[in-house]
Amino acid sequence: MNDLVRQHTALGDSDLEWLHLLVSEWQLLSDLSFADLVLWVPTRDGTRYVSVAQMRPNTGPTSYQDDMVGHLVPRGRRPLLDAALDEGRIVREGDPEWREEVPVRVESIPVRREGRVLGVIARNTNLLTVRTPSRLELTYLQSASDLAQMIAAGSFPFPGQQVDMDASPRVGDGLLRLDADGIVQYASPNALSAYHRLGLASDLVGHHLGRATAELAPSRGPVDEALAKVASGWAPREFEIEGGDGVIQLRAIPLKPKGPRIGSLVLLRDVTELRRRERELITKDATIREIHHRVKNNLQTVAALLRLQARRIDSTKGREALEEAVRRVGSIAIVHETLSQNLDERVEFDEIADRVLAMVAEISPGKVTGRRTGRFGILDAEVATPLSMVLTEILQNALEHGFRDGDTGTVEVSAVRGGTSKDARLLITVQDDGVGLPEGFDPHRSGNLGLQIVRTLVEGELGGTFDMVRAPERGTQVILDVPVSADK
Repeated sequence: MNDLVRQHTALGDSDLEWLHLLVSEWQLLSDLSFADLVLWVPTRDGTRYVSVAQMRPNTGPTSYQDDMVGHLVPRGRRPLLDAALDEGRIVREGDPEWREEVPVRVESIPVRREGRVLGVIARNTNLLTVRTPSRLELTYLQSASDLAQMIAAGSFPFPGQQVDMDASPRVGDGLLRLDADGIVQYASPNALSAYHRLGLASDLVGHHLGRATAELAPSRGPVDEALAKVASGWAPREFEIEGGDGVIQLRAIPLKPKGPRIGSLVLLRDVTELRRRERELITKDATIREIHHRVKNNLQTVAALLRLQARRIDSTKGREALEEAVRRVGSIAIVHETLSQNLDERVEFDEIADRVLAMVAEISPGKVTGRRTGRFGILDAEVATPLSMVLTEILQNALEHGFRDGDTGTVEVSAVRGGTSKDARLLITVQDDGVGLPEGFDPHRSGNLGLQIVRTLVEGELGGTFDMVRAPERGTQVILDVPVSADK
């Protein structure tokens, strides 16, 4: 709609925003009218109309099999559009049109904003299935007529009341029609069922909706008076009430076809099961976070026990082996700590990489600094956990074997993501400026435990590749290529 309006018409941004507000609401008008709606806006030179939006009803058959958006019609071909635009009134004159052997009644509703007519809504009703209307259908049509008059007067939609069409109640979910005093004149079967679930034992018709609603909701003192007023339809509001065994969502729409409020529409939907599932998901998320938190605590306890054991061992090699195990356990604990703070099983790995760098730097035999360039981004837990261990082993190996006591140097971790969303890959380079690799060293055949862990995790669990080579100038370079696609 933005492109069509800006390309063909002279409407400004504020006018376009009003049309967006109208389109966010007009599913309501379409369903109440049992009719298709097409929004026509005059072109910049005034010689044609361009259709910028279209809506089909959920309550009846469509009048248009084809998409009308983007069509251009010369002025004069559709007299009802001309009359509504020029005279600023709703035009219903004329005989039904025949489209593909289907009779269609056409009406035109001017769209007014601040005294100006921006465009015209063509309301097209399929007459093929017309029958004697029921009380429900008569209420729908009367409400649609009131809303159409409000659109023509510029009092609907309500400014600042952007509606989420997916989340708000719809006409078929349940509808109440109130008079100016808030007394229910009509209640659809779905609306009555929803109130019965809240605990209402009688009919709604003839009762004051606000007071009936406040009595069904849990007692909240002064809030009850505000709830009663809102439920009576005095202002355009959305709210929820919970009582008995149910939760219902309500939306009040004041009706002011000729200025003063003559009553209101209240759309409502039974959202009991939806809210129950949301609570279950919240409980599940909280449980998962608590599990990660306890795993992290248990891993820290294991690390503390290993550290105590290392202090009691006289063997230097045995103490170093336990200290390496402490760091491996710690890298896994960092991932679980991050997961315990998230709502899903995905983590921002840059923070984990920085913490692993800081943890491993503590064992540096000299004044070696670590830094990270690039971004790892967000990774699934099943990738983040083994990758944190791999990074720990590589950094630990670089600091232990690349530098001697008193050496100064740098270890840099670089991360680059590439590829498509379904075939994304993560290229990781760990480079130091230490003593470099010994002659004839083969990382794929080395018996070093750390490198064995790296090979197993990278090639076996992550499905990536691993290599260790001499750096271009000095030191050692480790290159990891790991798939991180959504499928993985």
